[in-house]
Amino acid sequence: MFRPSFAVAVTAVTVSLSACAGGATTNVAATRPLTASLAGSFDWNVPRSLPATTAPPVEIPGTPVGQQLRWLLDAPARAPIGPAELAEHLAPVFLEQVPAAKFNETLASLRGIRLERILGAAPTALIAHVLVGTQRLKLTLSVDATGKINSALFAVPAPPQPSPTSWDELDRRARKAAAQVGFLAAEVKADGTCRPGHAVAGGVARPLGSMFKLYVLGAVAKKIEQGRFSWGTAMTITPELKSLPSGQLQDRPDNSQVPVLEAAKLMIAISDNTGADLLLHQAGRTSVEHTVRAWHGQAKRNTPFLNTRELFTLKGSDYPRHAKEYLSRDTAGRRAYLSEVIDKLPLSSVTPWVAPRELDSVEWFGSPADICRAYAELAKSRDKRIGEVMSQNTGGIKLPAKEWPTVWYKGGSEPGVLDLSYLARTPSGRTFVVTAMASDPSAALNEDQVYEELVALARGAFTLLRTS
Repeated sequence: MFRPSFAVAVTAVTVSLSACAGGATTNVAATRPLTASLAGSFDWNVPRSLPATTAPPVEIPGTPVGQQLRWLLDAPARAPIGPAELAEHLAPVFLEQVPAAKFNETLASLRGIRLERILGAAPTALIAHVLVGTQRLKLTLSVDATGKINSALFAVPAPPQPSPTSWDELDRRARKAAAQVGFLAAEVKADGTCRPGHAVAGGVARPLGSMFKLYVLGAVAKKIEQGRFSWGTAMTITPELKSLPSGQLQDRPDNSQVPVLEAAKLMIAISDNTGADLLLHQAGRTSVEHTVRAWHGQAKRNTPFLNTRELFTLKGSDYPRHAKEYLSRDTAGRRAYLSEVIDKLPLSSVTPWVAPRELDSVEWFGSPADICRAYAELAKSRDKRIGEVMSQNTGGIKLPAKEWPTVWYKGGSEPGVLDLSYLARTPSGRTFVVTAMASDPSAALNEDQVYEELVALARGAFTLLRTS
């Protein structure tokens, strides 16, 4: 899921990364997950890497920030841009901090810029990777209420980290990755059980971010197995079921339709939040809650099982009033509050947040061990569509294909949370699951840095598991 928001300095940075201005900050509504996760950004699973064979084409959303992204990608080839055109696209507060001459200097250094991928986007904010020559830059872009750019920040993404070569090294690095860390490396046995190979607080429940979508997929698969509906069943994208990005389905016309299989693939490949909410509605909230219980998950803490729109609203609409009222009630009261109040609030009421909010109370919860069991249950399914769906995104781990021909991935994030989980299978059929969970209830994470470290730890863990 894309982070629900971000606050960024009104700053422009040249490709050489010399800061031009700073100071003022602007909160913008959001995607990475959220994962730079709803980052992109409500990511709660910002897909950092998609296989070339399954990566969807880069689509620029037809939103205010999307329109400004198109202009920003075109402008360097025409620089210098005149004052009148700059005033049409740049907010006054931005031009106060970054004068026209300096902005045009930055544009000149970006000639040849091209869009590589959008990590996450909301109507007024997005995070993307762009290329200038061979240099990859992370672009954080936002617009104000009038649709004009109030922030454009270019930065070099965090570099990849080396994989650990021992469990001791992995432990040391894992504990330094964030204030709270959980890690589990396990083998999934033939009977569907997880045999831990190594763990750091592997049984401690933590916020899941978009990894909750594993349970939604499990509930959908169960309903299909029971004949309640099929992968080809068409779901209607009603306004009430639209959520915030990350994703694409929220941009489709109201009351258009999407097949269950397509929504499931988008839910895993790009952590589509609207897809997840549609599938949760199709399977039924109580069915997802039953899946959590059946898979020995954190049933009490995940009841009621929230959809993404509800989480955004509880944390972003008139916060903390709705969150406090919701948390003050028992389970039945919470269900009533969701249906009678939260589900009736418009998405436009959601204001983004950049610091951690209610990570221990308004979220989805599970331990690394719970996530291993979820993967094990999905892997047990005889439905080949499960593997097709779960193979959509390899999460940037880059395991050698000859040694690991099957790789599944799901991650999740919001301010203060970044989680990654993988299943990988050897040619001989041995199956392993590695889950890394990082959180800090007091401060937002440096997500690029934490992401690269967790990916490296997971990659090393697969090697250590296989050779142990």
